[in-house]
Amino acid sequence: MNLEKLPKQVARSKKRLGRGIGSGKGGHTSSRGQKGQKTRNRMGLFFEGTKIKKSLLKRLPLLPGKGKFKPGKRKSIVVNLKYLNLFSDGSVVDLENLIKNQIVSAREAKKFGVKILGDGDLTKKLTVNLPVSQGAREKIEKAGGKVLEVEKRKRSKVKAKINPK
Repeated sequence: MNLEKLPKQVARSKKRLGRGIGSGKGGHTSSRGQKGQKTRNRMGLFFEGTKIKKSLLKRLPLLPGKGKFKPGKRKSIVVNLKYLNLFSDGSVVDLENLIKNQIVSAREAKKFGVKILGDGDLTKKLTVNLPVSQGAREKIEKAGGKVLEVEKRKRSKVKAKINPK
C-alpha cells in the first residue's frame, strides 16, 4: 500500500466550541459572545421570548374534572359473548385460550386486559375465568355455564377467586 494512492479526505471534522484556545475556535467566549442567556446553556424547547405574556403550555385548554393530571386510562379489550361460541362445550375461557384461538392478540391482551360483554347469544356451557359484565354473567349462567369471580388488578394482572357456595 502506497501513501500516494490513498483517497483524499474531503470532509473535515466540526470545530468543538468552548474547549480552549487550542481547539481552533476562540478561547474565552468561543464564539458565543459575552454574557446573556444563549452563552450559558441551550434555550428551552418551549421558550418563546420574554415579550409573549403567556407560554404555549399556559394557552392550551385544560382537561376538565377529576383525574385530569393522571395519564390516559387503559381500557380493557372488549370481547362479546357471540365470539365465545367458537369454544367447545365445557371448555374454560381464560386469557391464554383467547390468545390461542386468536380472538385477541397476545401483546394487547397482556397490556390492557380483557373483559367479556353481553352482546350476542351464547349456546355452549363454558366456564369463564375473566372479568364479565352483569348482562354477560346472566347469559352465561342461563346457557348452563359458570363464571368464576375475577378481581381485576393494576396493569391487568388477573386473579381468579372461586366462591364456595
